[in-house]
Amino acid sequence: MNDENKPTTSEDAEKEVELEAKEEKAREYDASQIQVLEGLEAVRKRPGMYIGSTSSQGLHHLVWEIIDNGIDEALAGFASVINVIVEPDNSVTVTDDGRGIPVGIQKKTKRPALETVFTILHAGGKFGGGGYKVSGGLHGVGASVVNALSTELDVTVTHEGKQYYMDFVRGKVNTEMKIIGDAPEHEHGTKVHFRPDPDIFTETTVYDDQILNTRIRELAFLNKGLKLTFTDKRVATAERIEYHYVGGIKSYVEFLNEGKDVLFPTPIYVEGEQDGITVEVALQYTDDFHSNLMTFANNIHTYEGGTHEAGFKAALTRVVNDYGRKLGLVKENEDKLSGDDVREGMTAVVSIKHPDPQFEGQTKTKLGNSDARSVTDKMFSETFTKFLMENPATARQVVEKGQLAAKARLAAKHAREVTRKKSGLEISNLPGKLADNSSKDPEISELFIVEGDSAGGSAKQGRSRLTQAILPIRGKILNVEKASMERILANEEIRTLFTAMGTGFGGDFDLSKARYHKLIIMTDADVDGAHIRTLLLTLFYRYMRPVVEAGYVYIAKPPLYQVRQGKFMRYIDSDEELNEVMGQLSASPKPVIQRYKGLGEMDAEQLWTTTMNPENRRMDRVQVTDAKEADSVFQMLMGDDVAPRREFIETNAKYTKNLDV
Repeated sequence: MNDENKPTTSEDAEKEVELEAKEEKAREYDASQIQVLEGLEAVRKRPGMYIGSTSSQGLHHLVWEIIDNGIDEALAGFASVINVIVEPDNSVTVTDDGRGIPVGIQKKTKRPALETVFTILHAGGKFGGGGYKVSGGLHGVGASVVNALSTELDVTVTHEGKQYYMDFVRGKVNTEMKIIGDAPEHEHGTKVHFRPDPDIFTETTVYDDQILNTRIRELAFLNKGLKLTFTDKRVATAERIEYHYVGGIKSYVEFLNEGKDVLFPTPIYVEGEQDGITVEVALQYTDDFHSNLMTFANNIHTYEGGTHEAGFKAALTRVVNDYGRKLGLVKENEDKLSGDDVREGMTAVVSIKHPDPQFEGQTKTKLGNSDARSVTDKMFSETFTKFLMENPATARQVVEKGQLAAKARLAAKHAREVTRKKSGLEISNLPGKLADNSSKDPEISELFIVEGDSAGGSAKQGRSRLTQAILPIRGKILNVEKASMERILANEEIRTLFTAMGTGFGGDFDLSKARYHKLIIMTDADVDGAHIRTLLLTLFYRYMRPVVEAGYVYIAKPPLYQVRQGKFMRYIDSDEELNEVMGQLSASPKPVIQRYKGLGEMDAEQLWTTTMNPENRRMDRVQVTDAKEADSVFQMLMGDDVAPRREFIETNAKYTKNLDV
């Protein structure tokens, strides 16, 4: 007998009523949904524990937390628009048209729920399981932490025909919740306005419009149909920028592939839900050598990958091989296509929403839920198999592209083996030219990539042996933007670098195996040095991108000059600073100016003092705030198309004041 034909018993009826009651309660969102886990005292004392850092990254995290609350409302089906405004005084206003934060009395605190949400840590609708089915946000600490780390914060809630208001000073109630007026019929939502505390964010309290714009646009891609706007009122001609993508991550892939030659015009798109986990995948192939895979869990960019990424990769590799065998393109008795082979030229975005995401890894951006792997694998493999069957011409292109990558991979493997036999060097061992540090703790270990043997010698003599490793490279490494994997892996300098880092490369990259958490490019302050730096950055971005995204890559800033006059001595960074210092010195005795055209002109002590000593050195940290823009720049500067590069040089040549050739 089929289930639908079974007679309904009284017990079944009771269970059905109970289930309906539970579902109804889950749909409710009032003061009873706000659960309290712990207090707020420690936030101002140890802000880094809650927002990662008090640098620019932590400053911007305040905005993400408030936006995430609006996105939670959107995911629950109650909000459609989120507006973000940077005010002229550098404070921030975020509004959403959700249901509005509850204003009733919260049972445990016996205070208004609105006050509880902003004054008690881990108080909110996302902790009891009833308020939100799926929640975004990296830490889930939300409004209370933003309040604690702001000099002032005010919130206006439009709820059930009334407008409620209250404000706070450094996390404490300043104005009790009060009704400030009637609301227009059917209007609802929350407006939060806050000013970051300069006593907490001592590095900067100035918001970066590019960082805000990029993340807001990304959130619009990840939440299809949700409209997000950004307005920077610090600019005299402030314009409201609107992001609204009905296609979601499908539109994201199209955006990432703008200007590239694609194998098929419309990205493959998968969406489905199983066991409470929502999975979205968008995929498109280009004629590039590089792959671009971006994964997200609950809107968090999982730079280190995780189970959802593993499920996608496994499904992609299996489906392409299975289809290739059915067509006779991949022979049963030959090596199957590897993951790297089938991902060559691929642009893909994988986004899942999980009711209970578990993050791991060094930066807490690696998903650990085992069920995410199986669900992602199943949903993507079913849809991708169907796509290949329905589009045989495109499917053949995908398989053949993978075969070309496989041939290059095997040729590169052969080249490595030949090189090993000739040199006696096993790639699994640390390279002989590497002067490694003695500490095995990657968090304090630094790898200096130094241009030339002369500078490498000085660096080895002047370094701190406990924490600093030195890897000299000779000349300019291969431009990987225009090279196949065969040529890349045949390049000794690149193989040496891959080996020293210990992470692997490309699709097999594993950030947790990084032997150093600072990768410092130290090149001469001339055109050749800048070119070598660009070549290295291209290599890191294309084949070791998680290292860049984790913030491990730095550029050393050695001085250009040393000025001495009697007992006076100073290192100078620019011609402007040199002119200023020279104007301050008396004419006698005549100052001695040493121009450092190369690192090799410094002795070990000078190199340590100016460029390697953590107490004195200056370094730029390489960060990717806009992956699309970074991808376009590398393609333009290092790719085969000459015209855009010539246009860029002609446009920016006027900004070059001094050129050492």
